Amino acid sequence: MITLSIPHRFCFTPTTVTSFPHPHTKPGTVTFQRRKTTTTTTACAASENPHQPQNPNQKKKKESTSEDTSEDGEKGIDPAGFLAKRGISHKAFALFLLGRFMSYKDMKDEILKRHENFMVMASGFELLGMHRHPEHRVDYMEWAPGARYCAIIGDFNEWSPTENCAKEHFFGHDDYGYWFIILQDKLREGEEPDKYYFQMYNYVDDYDKGDSGVTAEELIKKANEEYWQPGEDRFVNNRFEGPVKLYEQIFGPNGPQTMEDLPDIPDAETRYKAWAAEHGPSPTAVIDSGKEYDIFNVIVDPGWHEKIRALKPPVMYWFETRKGRKAWLKKYSPGIPHGSKYRVYFNTPNGPLERVPAWATYVQPEAEGRQAYAIHWEPPPEHAYKWRNTSPKVPKSLRVYEAHVGISGSEPKVSSFNDFTDKILPYIKEAGYNAIQLIGVVEHKDYFTVGYRVTNFFAVSSRYGTPEDFKRLVDEAHGLGLLVFLEIVHSYAAADEMVGLSMFDGSNDCFFRSGKRGQHKFWGTRMFKYGDPDVLHFLLSNLNWWIVEYQIDGFQFHSVSSMMYTHNGFASFTGDLEEYCNQYVDKDALAYLILANEILHGLHPNIITIAEDATFYPGLCEPTSQGGLGFDYYVNLSVSDMWSTFLESVPDHEWNMTKIVSTLISNTEYADKMLMYAENHNQSISGRRSFAEILFGEIDENSHHYKESLLRGASLHKMIRLITFTIGGRAYLNFMGNEFGHPKRVEFPTSSNNNSYMLATRQWDLLAKDGVHRDLFSFDKDMMKLDENERVLSRGFPNIHHVKDSSMVISYIRGPLLFIFNFHPKDSYDSYSVGVEEAGEYQIIVNTDEIKYGGQGSLKEDQYFQKTISRRVDGLRNCLEVSLPSRTAQVANFIAVTFY
Repeated sequence: MITLSIPHRFCFTPTTVTSFPHPHTKPGTVTFQRRKTTTTTTACAASENPHQPQNPNQKKKKESTSEDTSEDGEKGIDPAGFLAKRGISHKAFALFLLGRFMSYKDMKDEILKRHENFMVMASGFELLGMHRHPEHRVDYMEWAPGARYCAIIGDFNEWSPTENCAKEHFFGHDDYGYWFIILQDKLREGEEPDKYYFQMYNYVDDYDKGDSGVTAEELIKKANEEYWQPGEDRFVNNRFEGPVKLYEQIFGPNGPQTMEDLPDIPDAETRYKAWAAEHGPSPTAVIDSGKEYDIFNVIVDPGWHEKIRALKPPVMYWFETRKGRKAWLKKYSPGIPHGSKYRVYFNTPNGPLERVPAWATYVQPEAEGRQAYAIHWEPPPEHAYKWRNTSPKVPKSLRVYEAHVGISGSEPKVSSFNDFTDKILPYIKEAGYNAIQLIGVVEHKDYFTVGYRVTNFFAVSSRYGTPEDFKRLVDEAHGLGLLVFLEIVHSYAAADEMVGLSMFDGSNDCFFRSGKRGQHKFWGTRMFKYGDPDVLHFLLSNLNWWIVEYQIDGFQFHSVSSMMYTHNGFASFTGDLEEYCNQYVDKDALAYLILANEILHGLHPNIITIAEDATFYPGLCEPTSQGGLGFDYYVNLSVSDMWSTFLESVPDHEWNMTKIVSTLISNTEYADKMLMYAENHNQSISGRRSFAEILFGEIDENSHHYKESLLRGASLHKMIRLITFTIGGRAYLNFMGNEFGHPKRVEFPTSSNNNSYMLATRQWDLLAKDGVHRDLFSFDKDMMKLDENERVLSRGFPNIHHVKDSSMVISYIRGPLLFIFNFHPKDSYDSYSVGVEEAGEYQIIVNTDEIKYGGQGSLKEDQYFQKTISRRVDGLRNCLEVSLPSRTAQVANFIAVTFY
């Protein structure tokens, strides 16, 4: 039951509903209303010496002061806290972290001067761009501080720069450079304006609700008659009736006009009794409290008050009065209809400009010589997508399937969101992955740029379908238990002036830095001005937009090294901490990444953020409160480069086992925050070859060594994936098609290949045929099952106890599982000793040499079970003597204890 604390009359007034609560926050503190959740943050950092032993006394001291107050007075904040935790002593870097923290605080203070709190700051998409208002209009807002005139032009107003406009020093422009334009809906001929603004376009789920012909006046009258008993609304309708009558009774119609003229007034009780004797008892008695400043104080009769509180307000009439789209369309036509093409028109000191709005949510890029334009996306409610599924729980380990929607089909064309949803999502689920990472989804310049030269940061690429199609993709993925990540590019933007943000308002420094700092040294892209509050407003709102609008579960931040350094990461790094705090480090970019992680994890506790950084920046995955950048995972980029070098340049017998292991594990202190992959899209795109193309591409089916070459390729393909998957952190990634050894690289249509789509596809038909590709897929699927059943990735860091360069054998233990790899191209071992700690019986549960995986099936059935021997090997108490064919790997599970 809804109860009321005071009597009121049921009435309607035009209102604007705010979607987010606005809690007050003190400057410098990020505060959110959030769901109750328990999160655990495990840190990662780079050390001067990755193998430096940790000082136990130093760690203990740090733990005892973890809740101390820092110099700025904020509890639990230590701007250089992770250094002590990791046992890192580097004065220059510690001072840099302190200075960076002070700059970060200044940035937050500046933000809070402009925005009520950080939630509001990251929700700019609620105001900027096109938004329907209940009062029969569409509001448009854009940030363009360099413009002198702003208008919306489109097919709905015949591209007129004067019909829908705002001017400087006129309604619609503020001191920060935000332009505001109202596009009024049009009353149809012969119709009267809607007095109460109840007929709201697309504002109710049941869009036909209330289309019964009953007028708003009739419903309001009926509501009030049912709510109030006769005469009860007398004093609500006429609140001053009592005071006026009392005044006239005491003083007459021509009574004193000033306080000095007032005679002595009887006490309140005497006045009330005299008044009630003439007019009868009143539920609201006019009595003052006897205080000089209190002239009239209305005392409510308790019995009457309780009766009013027990009444149900007639809310049901609100829904009946809110007429739906049919009634709305009968009276009005939208000022800018759904599907309209439009651009924003500026007059600048350099002349007039037409641009695609920065906050546009659906954009048609340049095509066939036509200029790009935005599309107003406001589908009718019966066509708007309705979400059916919720995001899955975040798993303890991530098995990520990286994909590009456009090249996901078999036909030589750009595939669509719907194609991907219907055909690829079920396949990914069957393959055993629990997350997908999509690249190239955000609207970008030219298809061949893969998606990295982003032009419209709030728009899904129209090449693949509509916003509703993408919502369906995400929703169906959630229904299959798959998380959905986006690779987000905030490290740079397209430099093209006609389609992106460059020179957006005629000035060179609107969104981007001016001069050399505003240009990427090698990629011809623009670099954001991360220290500007309005640019931060744009970027942070963009991250929040993809989560709120499309229910995205996480982001991989592309190439953060290109934004963190003025040299864009193109420098030699030796690991000296001086390289991370010198004059080439961009404090503003680091502050943006910290703020992004703080706000994202504050607003959305289950969100996952991944950093792609080739420089291993110290504290990348440390908590922001302890001087870190706050990412959940980082990508170990060196692994794929190592494998590529080995496959293309190093003879098989010269592969170095020590280098393989050291590259794969990097640093044991933060291995659990590492996302690993043998190869991602970089190994297939931009002129490079996938591993399968290297291994199988030059094999001649008619050659004498065909079977041997095929066996070599399949063996290395499986072994590389298995060791990369099982030796590292809690996250693994695979690019679409590589799991079955896609034989061709990816090449997008360009003028250099006559705009051919032949290599911009995936050959899924290979899985329907017997052969190496189906065998490799079977192995990859069982590898995913290994993690699902045995929780390999979520277990602690493995004990790597056997690395022999001479025999080319690697062995390690992770949980109850023993992993053994023989990379030797020729030598097989009949009885190879590897150490184990637990005495007992072991069973081989994965063998890369099985026939079903394209192997030779060298092991006999009885060799799948091995008992330990009580002999100390590899520093462990027991050992196994196993059969290791060349170029094979085995995974054994401890199944029984043996007592000696």
